Amino acid sequence: MGLLLTGTVAAAEPSSLDLKISGLRNLKGNVHICLTTNARAFPNCERDPQARKMTVPATKAAAVHFADLVPGIYAIALIHDENANGKLDTALMIPREGFGFSNNPAIVFGPPKFAAARFTVENGETTQSIKMKYMF
Repeated sequence: MGLLLTGTVAAAEPSSLDLKISGLRNLKGNVHICLTTNARAFPNCERDPQARKMTVPATKAAAVHFADLVPGIYAIALIHDENANGKLDTALMIPREGFGFSNNPAIVFGPPKFAAARFTVENGETTQSIKMKYMF
């Protein structure tokens, strides 16, 4: 007589991130989003080939969903590219367009460090709310 073992193994829930963006001063242009796990590539994702990047039209209640994320430590940087030229416009190194970061850290001189913007994505759904900031 053979032994039959039955049981269930709980499948890991796919991880996802819901990002809510508020405080856009107008609905012009786009919002560029950089989601990274690489502290050295933050806040500019260009040096992180694994970064998740997205561009969405500026809307009153912008919401973005990132699916199929690996659980871990992440940080987000946003740019409100009002003139849709693909970059953050500056004047004397001060941003003329909006920006934002996960955890909404205080901005003193320059962008925050990865440690100030980091958050954990665990199994299941994570939510981050970012309020845009404008210097001018």
